[in-house]
Amino acid sequence: MKLSKLFTKTAKENPKDEISVNAQLLERGGFIYKNSAGVYTFLPLGWRVIEKIAHIIREEMNKIGGVEMLMPALVEKRYLDATKRWDVDIGFEAKGKEEKKAGFVLGWTHEEVLTEIVSKFIGSYKDLPFAAYQIQTKFRNEPRAKSGLLRGREFMMKDLYSFHESEEDLWKYYDEVKEAYLRIFHRCGLEAIYTVAAGGDFTASNTHEFQVVAAVGEDTIFVCEKCGYAENSEISNLKTGDACPKCGGEMIEKKAIEVGNIFPLGTKYSKAFNLQFVNEAGKKDYVVMGSYGIGLGRTMGSVVEVHHDDNGIIWPESVAPFKIYLIALDGAKKEADEIYEKILHGGGEILYDDRDDKTAGEKFADADLIGCPLRLVISAKTLQEKSVEVKSRQERSAKLLPLTKVLDLLKY
Repeated sequence: MKLSKLFTKTAKENPKDEISVNAQLLERGGFIYKNSAGVYTFLPLGWRVIEKIAHIIREEMNKIGGVEMLMPALVEKRYLDATKRWDVDIGFEAKGKEEKKAGFVLGWTHEEVLTEIVSKFIGSYKDLPFAAYQIQTKFRNEPRAKSGLLRGREFMMKDLYSFHESEEDLWKYYDEVKEAYLRIFHRCGLEAIYTVAAGGDFTASNTHEFQVVAAVGEDTIFVCEKCGYAENSEISNLKTGDACPKCGGEMIEKKAIEVGNIFPLGTKYSKAFNLQFVNEAGKKDYVVMGSYGIGLGRTMGSVVEVHHDDNGIIWPESVAPFKIYLIALDGAKKEADEIYEKILHGGGEILYDDRDDKTAGEKFADADLIGCPLRLVISAKTLQEKSVEVKSRQERSAKLLPLTKVLDLLKY
């Protein structure tokens, strides 16, 4: 993509009403646009990052047997009435202008909707287990919408739901999802900590969160330095210096961002919608369920909080909007055009700063702000060496690469 054709622009100053790093850098870099508190548009660069995250999620969900679907965003009142969750404050009620009372809510979760659907297709233990997921916009009436993409009122989420004939089978799959989640976050450049947490409005039992250590994090967790066991402070009786209940190691307090969570739902929803199956003994049992969520925007924001410096974002290649940022200087536009076309036709992801009205300093600053993993510079000076200058966003120094080997950059 040519930067001159990208309708968004970078900004030199941080937005006045944002204090979190992810909000500042993503808005300045032209990745997102703030429409309202907790409501953002993903601009072209930002949408490419979201698509990369979604691709990673889909690969890992499919590996553990998840099948993708899409449910409606409008959820009728009867669904939440069945589980007594209609009056939960988190929801946005939706009604027609001529209606006196709301008959729908903007979907903030989909356990009820999918449970009813599944009840029409499950009859025998032979139909179990199975898991279905979607990537969809969720709406939550968040009174403290802040910190950019970390806490929003409208956001993209991957929600997976699993259905089992026994608690034993649920816990087996629960562990598979745990490992899949750890792989997802690792592939996105995040090292998540598996953390014991409360159930909230989803289930009465303890659940588990995936927390990423960051100064901006709104959660406080206690983590064992020895074995990695962790608890959210909301349910924990531990404090810094206490012995880990698992291994005896020292527990340390840390600030963290919740990027995902998994819930053992049991039979709460299957009982509400009479979701039963006939077991091997010929008797009816209620289906046992689990629920598993990942916020795509929150993951994106967390990556920025973890991977940045004073000059801008440092994207891990796996989720970067483009791998290569190409800059043309000193009348070398013709040669830069040729390199751009060569990399593009070679299957490379390249953002070409072809703007004529920007100085070299402005182009270098934007390259650092946008944060693509590799920066290529071609100029009269590099052409004398029949080379291009290559610099990793993570490193201070640059090196020269022969023009004949430009396509080698696509191999790593």
